[in-house]
Amino acid sequence: MSDFILKQLPYDLSNQAGLALVGKYLKRININSLVDPAFSVRSGIANSDILKSYLGLLCLGKNDFDAIEGQRKDAFFARALGLRAVPSSPTLRQRMDTHAVSWFDLADRINAAVLGLKIGGKHVDFGVLPCGYMPLDVDTFAMDNSGTAKEHVGRTYAGVDGYCPWVAYLGTQGFCLELALRPGTQHSASETEYNIERVLPLAAKLTQSAGSDTGAGGSLGTGATAAMGASGQGTPLLFRADSGFDSAKLMCAIGQQAKALGREVAFIIKWNPRTTPVETVAKAKVSDANTVWVTLREGKRQCLWADGVELKHGHEVLAARRVYRLTERTVDKRGQQMLLPEYVLEGWSTTLPDAAFSPEQVIALYADHGTHEQFHSEFKTDMDLVRLPSGKFDTNYLVCALAAVAMNLLRLVGQHTLHEPDAPVRHTAQRRRIRTVMQELMFKAARLISHARQWVLGLGANDTAFLVFERHWHQLDTA
Repeated sequence: MSDFILKQLPYDLSNQAGLALVGKYLKRININSLVDPAFSVRSGIANSDILKSYLGLLCLGKNDFDAIEGQRKDAFFARALGLRAVPSSPTLRQRMDTHAVSWFDLADRINAAVLGLKIGGKHVDFGVLPCGYMPLDVDTFAMDNSGTAKEHVGRTYAGVDGYCPWVAYLGTQGFCLELALRPGTQHSASETEYNIERVLPLAAKLTQSAGSDTGAGGSLGTGATAAMGASGQGTPLLFRADSGFDSAKLMCAIGQQAKALGREVAFIIKWNPRTTPVETVAKAKVSDANTVWVTLREGKRQCLWADGVELKHGHEVLAARRVYRLTERTVDKRGQQMLLPEYVLEGWSTTLPDAAFSPEQVIALYADHGTHEQFHSEFKTDMDLVRLPSGKFDTNYLVCALAAVAMNLLRLVGQHTLHEPDAPVRHTAQRRRIRTVMQELMFKAARLISHARQWVLGLGANDTAFLVFERHWHQLDTA
């Protein structure tokens, strides 16, 4: 068999046809009208083109400003995103440096517009828990920027120099409401009440009618159905966070926001024992004849119980309960008998109604919170968002805010294409990773054709994703 003969074809090809769908989404939210009237320019490239260009790069897994140079001579990149001109790398960097602070709120408005879209007559399917609550998972994660002199880089909890952004995910599908960059040394709970002031109203607005959509992603449980009937305000929210957010101030802030919004916003936040005398608690439980122990294996047993607690901050008092789990080990995992029993005490503070949610259910709901670690991974690996491109903190903050928009755009593309019966063959899953969306939809070969005053995007005859690509393209033509 002979080797190939290499030949440069006399027409344009693109290996990123999926950007046409991204451009379609940005056209649907009319991003030009969101940006240009408020941030007009006298001459040069419009600020809407700056933002669309960078969002296009992020959807391809690139955050470095220099990556735009590879797109400047690509006619498809400009046409797919509706650009009048593609900026140079210095222009992109300088414009984002100049407007970084004033574009923080703009990025939030763009994100809210994307998440508020109706596609095919349906709201975005964020994914409801089987119990009927819409989860709102918050956390921080470490970005390793070691060996740099970037502004506010510090020693993180992960033992690396970098940043610790605060992130909030709505629903079980991993839609990002906010990715707020923070200095590496900032504690998880510090200033989180300000993030909550932004995120909870947005979550409440987006889920206002989510419970009525047939594609809401989960069956409603008895407790949530009763809550919805009582409030009439859509799907109830469940705020979940780890022990880094165990703060009475924070929990009272959630309660205040719930009252202001007129919505049910329950929370499960893991308790931090701090100086609690674990041995004293264990001794009391072991000596109590009413304690119910469950044996998990030889030499390991545990018991559960719950107590009411009052969370106080200033004049605010919030009634909650705390679910406790005490684990006793007398034989280690290798089968070695221990000289003295080992006790581990854990707890979870919650406002979920005790009549509808047992201690076991509360713990199971918190364990499901661990799914959000996969979403962190998608930011850091699939989108390559670890080494941030600027030395300026404000610019990097804007980069993270736009990365949240890009993740949601990719999530929507995947949700409306890769779950269809005629989608490219993949194993059964509730959602698709961002990497899969990029591989199957973004990095797609196509030919750009100009004919009869029209532009045609030609996909290959052997393209297995053509049908879902075409179908979603037409879905985006109408609300």
